[in-house]
Order: sequence, then C-alpha cells, then structure tokens
Amino acid sequence: MKNNLPKLIMGLLMIGLLLLVGCSDKSSNSSEQQSEGSGDSTKQQEVTSNEPTTLSLWTFAAYHQDHFAHMLDRWNEEHPDEPINLEMTNYPFEEMHNKLLIALQSGVGAPDLANIEIKKWSSFLQGSEEDIELVPLNDIVEPILDKAVTARFTNYSKDGTYYGLPTQVAATVTYYNKQIMDEAGIDPLTIETWDEFVEAGKVVKEKTGKPMTTIEAPGAWSFWPLISQRGSDLIGDDGSVIIDNEINTEVLQFVSDMVHVHEIAIPAPGGDHSAEEYFGFFADNGAASVVMPAWYMSRFRDYMPNMAGNIVITPMPAWEKGGSRSAGMGGTGTAITKQSKNVDLAKRFMEFAKLSEEGNIALWTKLGSEPPRWDVWDAPEMSEDNEFTRLFGNEIFEMLSTIREDINPVNITDDTTRAVDQVQNQLMYQVIREGADVKETIKAVADDVRRTQK
Repeated sequence: MKNNLPKLIMGLLMIGLLLLVGCSDKSSNSSEQQSEGSGDSTKQQEVTSNEPTTLSLWTFAAYHQDHFAHMLDRWNEEHPDEPINLEMTNYPFEEMHNKLLIALQSGVGAPDLANIEIKKWSSFLQGSEEDIELVPLNDIVEPILDKAVTARFTNYSKDGTYYGLPTQVAATVTYYNKQIMDEAGIDPLTIETWDEFVEAGKVVKEKTGKPMTTIEAPGAWSFWPLISQRGSDLIGDDGSVIIDNEINTEVLQFVSDMVHVHEIAIPAPGGDHSAEEYFGFFADNGAASVVMPAWYMSRFRDYMPNMAGNIVITPMPAWEKGGSRSAGMGGTGTAITKQSKNVDLAKRFMEFAKLSEEGNIALWTKLGSEPPRWDVWDAPEMSEDNEFTRLFGNEIFEMLSTIREDINPVNITDDTTRAVDQVQNQLMYQVIREGADVKETIKAVADDVRRTQK
C-alpha cells in the first residue's frame, strides 16, 4: 500500500491537470466565440449606422438641383446601407466651366460630379482616353441604349466611349403665342414648312403688327438646329470645319432674309432667348413664336408663368413636305471626374438618377425635361397634371413621339466649342444685327476657325 501511494498521487495529479486543461480550452473557446460574436455585432452596427458618403456636384443652372435632390432622397430611402450626402454648388455658366477645366487640368479641386453644357463639351474631351479627365460610362449607358434616343448620348462621347449622361432629349420645337396667332386667324398646327412659316409671318405682321419670331444674335439656337434639320453641322464627320458649306450658307441666308427682306423676324431683345430682357418681351406678347429646344419649357415656368394656357407647342417647320421637323439642340451632360474618390458609388448613383425609369420620369416631373429614355414617354406619370402640363397641356409627349426619329447627333470634336463661340458671337451678330453679307461673313468666320483648328 505504501509502495502504491506515489502512483496514486501521480494519477490524481494527472487527472487534475487534464481537468484544468479542459476547462482552459472551454474558457478559451468560449472567449473566442464571444469575441467573434462581438465582431459580428460591431460589424452589423457599422452597416446600419453608416455615415453618409459625401459627393460633390457642380452645375450652372440652379433648377438642375431639383432633380438631383429628389433622386437623392429616393436613393437614401432605397439604399439605407449606402447613404449619400450630395453637396451641390451652382456657379455662373462661364465661371463653372472655366473653374472645372482648370481643376481637371491641374489635377486638384474638381468635384465628383459636374453638369457640362453641350457647347462646352469639346473642351473636356481633348486628346486620347488617357488624357480625358472624365470617367468612361459605357458599362451603365450601353444596357439602356435600345430604349433611348441614342443621338443624345453620342453627343457626350468620343471614339465610342461615353462620358456624360444627358438631362434631356432637347428636341427643338416651336412655341406659338396662341393669342397673337388667333388674332391673325392662323392655326399653328397648319404650318408644316419654313416657306409656310414665312407666309404666315407676313399675315401676322400685317394683322397684329407683331413679328412672327425672333433670332438669337449673338446666339446659336436660331441657326444650329436649322442646319441640323438638313443633315449638316458646324464640324463634319471627318473633323473638318464645314461652317461655310452650301447647306449652312443657304440656311443662314434664309434666316437673314426673315429679318432683313421679309421683315417678319427681329433680333432677340437682350441678344439671346434666355436673357431676362427677352423673357419680359415675350411674356408681354412681343412675338408670335420662338423656336427653341424643349428644355425651354422650364423658362416659361420660371420666367414667363403668365403665358400659361397661351402657348401652343408644335414641331419645327420642315424644309420640305415630309422632311425632318426637329433637331436635338442644347442640353446638359452629367460627368464623373477621375478625381472622385468614390467613382463606383458616384456611377451607381448616376445610373439610378439619370438612367433608371424612375429617374427619367423625374426629369420630366421635376425639370420639365423630355427624358432621354423614350420608353417612359407613355408612362402614366408623364400625362399627369403638373406645373408643365398647366402651361402646355397634356399632349406634349404625343407630339414629341412623332419627331424623336428626326433628331440627329451633332459632331462634338476638339474644335466644336471654338466653332460655336465664333458662330454665335461673330457670325450671327454680324449677319443679323449688322446686316453683313452672308456669304462673305460665313466664309470669314469658317476660315478663322480653321486657322485655330487643333
């Protein structure tokens, strides 16, 4: 018995040691499990209480913010795990585009998102894809092109790469003053060609003393849409300057004759159709019509609300019976800059805000812009009463549906911004306001653009 005591003691010690190790393992496992559980709990807490990611947006038209504010609310409702705080800044037109260009060229100070007007786009598409400081958007654009007015996306592309998302189709239409046309005894819906427009203008002038229409000078929207109707442009498909080609010269002569020969048109008071002076003039029944893109509907809402119920919108007159009755003009493309630290989120938000069905419907209900996606034009929301239908009636998209195939893209090249600047500030001013010879002036302006061609 005495000889077995050490063995008994050793056995008891071994059992105790095993029990101690077992308890230690259980304690360790329990601790690890608790730690993992705490980790999951913390992670879940982070997801549900995410701080919003701040994205910045620059624009030049304050009313553009209405659409983004609406779609931001919708995004945050539908994506509580990825909330966004959108800091929107509105600058004057030239200041914003200049500031953005400098920021992109210097590599610092650019916003995540920017609204760029079509006349300025070529300044941001200089060089190759590696040189362009905007994010390619083909992955979100291409899936919806079969149900969109593709010409509007082409305007914001280069070499097959899309860099901007359009805000509107910008189909050019004619806004008639119903009161003046009724006084002249003319139904605007019967005017189908530009020759008929001139003849109707003579009657309007005789019976009411009012001009039939107004011409921007300086400005581009009384010339560029009319040459686009005829399949022409300021820059050719091959990149050459074609401002003074035969079609453009004929069109400018026609516009000049409306002012200086037929005397049915006058230079737009204030210079262009978006000048405050012009809004006051037109709202006071100053002219029988104005030819502008459909985005001009927002100008009536914001600056000429007294015209509610007194405006009839029709397609543009055609150059010949059965010819094209519209042109896609003006417009704003939203881009994402390469300086953004949240490109993926910015891209998904832009897809939601400007390419989704909901986003396209909101472009109409919030901005009065005709959505680039034509597949929503017959959605019930598009014919519901709103501030735009109160101005223009409920048949707007029925009319637009008849001309959406007439919209040609415009050629946006490295030289487009310079060409447009010369056309609106030199060509239109000299021909319309100063009565300069059309052929001599258009050639001089075209040659000037060629001399500075990149």
